[in-house]
Amino acid sequence: MDQSADYITEEKRAELEVELKNLKGPKRKEILESLEYAKSLGDLSENAEYHQTREDQGKLEERIVKIEQILKNSVVVLHRGGDTVEVGSMVTVQKEGEKGDNTYQIVGSEEADFSLGKISHKSPLGEAMFGKKKGDKVSFKTPAGGVVNYKITKVA
Repeated sequence: MDQSADYITEEKRAELEVELKNLKGPKRKEILESLEYAKSLGDLSENAEYHQTREDQGKLEERIVKIEQILKNSVVVLHRGGDTVEVGSMVTVQKEGEKGDNTYQIVGSEEADFSLGKISHKSPLGEAMFGKKKGDKVSFKTPAGGVVNYKITKVA
């Protein structure tokens, strides 16, 4: 598995496809209707509703382009299991000098959400663990310049 590639899980791909369909369909129609209504209010130079709707339209189109790029350029990962850390793996680690374990799912950058225990394969910890196995020790530098050490206790 190429660590430099952009990955998404099958679930994220499906989620993005649903969002794209909604944005291109009902959401785009809703904004166009709002734009028509705002135009009907008269003078566009001082029409705050018109300018807000145009801004919303721009954000919608940007999101559509971004989703299309993600779907086009990302590799969909179907995690097969195994004992090597890769995108899709559930990895349990123990921080050196601390008791207790933390479990993280390794995901692509687009899906990373630390509060849900999902870390990017391109994050410092994700990069350190990528390709490693149970029992391996990994370390990385924090943004503050310190070094953090972990031991991989489980890969699923």
